[in-house]
Amino acid sequence: MGKDFYGILGVSKDADDAKIKTAYKKLALKHHPDRNPGKEEEASNQFKEVSRAFEVLSDPQMRSRYDQFGEEGLEGAGGMGGGMGMDPQDLFSQLFGGGGGGGFFGGGGGGRRGPQGPRKGKDLVHKLPVSLADLFKGKTSKLALQKHVMCAKCDGKGGKEGAVRTCSGCNGQGIRLVMRQMGPMIQQMQQTCTDCKGEGEIINAKDKCKTCNGKKVNNERKVLEVHVDKGMKDGQTVTFNGEADQAPNTIPGDVVIVIEEKPHPVFRRKGDDLIMEKSIDLLTALAGGKFAVEHLDDRHLVVEILPGEIIKPDALKVIPEQGMPAYRTHHHGQLIISFKVDFPDSLTPEAMAALEAALPARPTLPKFPKNHVVDEVQIEDLDPTRASRMNIDEDEDEEMHGAQGQGVSCQNQ
Repeated sequence: MGKDFYGILGVSKDADDAKIKTAYKKLALKHHPDRNPGKEEEASNQFKEVSRAFEVLSDPQMRSRYDQFGEEGLEGAGGMGGGMGMDPQDLFSQLFGGGGGGGFFGGGGGGRRGPQGPRKGKDLVHKLPVSLADLFKGKTSKLALQKHVMCAKCDGKGGKEGAVRTCSGCNGQGIRLVMRQMGPMIQQMQQTCTDCKGEGEIINAKDKCKTCNGKKVNNERKVLEVHVDKGMKDGQTVTFNGEADQAPNTIPGDVVIVIEEKPHPVFRRKGDDLIMEKSIDLLTALAGGKFAVEHLDDRHLVVEILPGEIIKPDALKVIPEQGMPAYRTHHHGQLIISFKVDFPDSLTPEAMAALEAALPARPTLPKFPKNHVVDEVQIEDLDPTRASRMNIDEDEDEEMHGAQGQGVSCQNQ
């Protein structure tokens, strides 16, 4: 029997012409080579197969012969010994309102396409906020969106069969060329056709589809499952091909999900490395000890500072392979720790005596020149209000000093 053309289109053997046509349109859009970059050869073969199945089943005589004798009974039919009698691209163009020839998805931007076939619709872009922990572990998120889908009742025609007619005012283009006198010159301009309001078609009110009210599309809620892989980064995208709004004579655009990394209270990401700030007590900084870090995957890392290794304020230490997983390879970067040392507010006389014995002796005062006045003074805490004001004044002084040193230059753009 050869190929199962009904199975290729996914319709039953008693399917009417409308169902066969609808099935072909859906599959032709899905497998068109221009919609499958990187897989053009495979898509082209599927596109030809779908086109051949539609060509046979949409022709009453060829369908009858196929039902009786199978694909072998089509020898001599279609002009190519059972092969395509019509070029698949021409067939595609006819079904989508074009006139054949040219690339179907390439070329200019918006507007009605005319003889080159359907244009591609706009992509829908959505931002997906993702926590750093989910980027570390990976996650599948569900995203609900509203989209336009072709009206199933009227098959995207907007009205009864035969009730939709091409607008004679613009010849189906949706736009008109008008001439305007501008002084001694005549200017040619485009404007939206007022007869059809840019649709290119006219439907009488009584003939409009009751389901879509002649709009040809309906709203539908679509839930997409977005797989956020381990190691994905801020600004990276996940694309769902052909899931954007549907419209007549238009290839649906894509839904593009943009990953938006949310700030984390502890960790900061730099490439595949993680950076964190950790405060430790003075004893641990001087004599060693252990502390714990709660990681992004709910593990706890117990970190040991060996006795004799002194940690100074702002010291940087690295824990290998505890950073972010690299995208797809999942090799981990480093966890970088910036240390802060907490000093005690006060010490007991006993503690001070112990420190005197344990630490190197204090440096002695220098010898002062003779005849120099030497005053002994004590330090006090600075009032916080004055400290804040002094910091601001200090910043302003630096800005003023920088402006005076560098000068001001003006440049025309």
